[in-house]
Amino acid sequence: MNYLIGDIGNSNIKICKINKKFKIVKTILLSSQSNNVEKNIRKALNNFNVNNTHKKVLFSSVVPKVYRKIKKILIIKKFKVYEIKNFNLKKLMKFKVKKFYQLGSDRIANSIGAYYKYKSNCIVVDFGTATTFDVVKKPGIYDGGVISPGINLSIENLFSSTALLPMFRLTSYPKNYGKNTLEALTSGFFWGYEGLINNIIKKIIKKNGKNFKIILTGGYGKLFKKKISNNPIIQDDITIKGIFKIYRRFLNE
Repeated sequence: MNYLIGDIGNSNIKICKINKKFKIVKTILLSSQSNNVEKNIRKALNNFNVNNTHKKVLFSSVVPKVYRKIKKILIIKKFKVYEIKNFNLKKLMKFKVKKFYQLGSDRIANSIGAYYKYKSNCIVVDFGTATTFDVVKKPGIYDGGVISPGINLSIENLFSSTALLPMFRLTSYPKNYGKNTLEALTSGFFWGYEGLINNIIKKIIKKNGKNFKIILTGGYGKLFKKKISNNPIIQDDITIKGIFKIYRRFLNE
């Protein structure tokens, strides 16, 4: 028996097939912003061969419109579809926040995934549409976090707001400031985000007076790893690991 779980973000959708040992056996990535998202989901699910799959499906979602479309497709296929906030997550983690309903499901899943993997104080840095920092403390306490602009979103906004600056992507660490516009943009964004990330981590550690494991996830994690202090760990599937944990706690009956 296999299981389906997924994460619906502002930029991407990740759907994973999980085997009975709760190991990922297949993953598909789709764009959340595609005009053909329903068609793409149907095609992807057909390629998944969902015949021998548990009928309960769990998602983390921060895009309600896309979640509703996926849920509709899966219901037609006789699945029961849940979002992680359908459950009493306080049975897994204590949330020291003022307005729990405002806390994104992706950040909840990241925090649960990190804590139950490492059983340690953790700061999860997620390079998504926003760059987020989530603070998790022993014994399983979500203590809040920081949201800053995402790298790609910042680049796209700069490009769309200027007449002469080119579109670009960060691909390698710049050894010098720019000798042309593209080099200047690359060093500005890379050095700027390097400083932002290290400064936020430093302030969180100083405020708490504790040691933290630094967990990096999302597209730019590998690119920034060597430039971030405190020996960070790359965990590309930390969100999925959190959804695993929630599935096993509430749906694996």
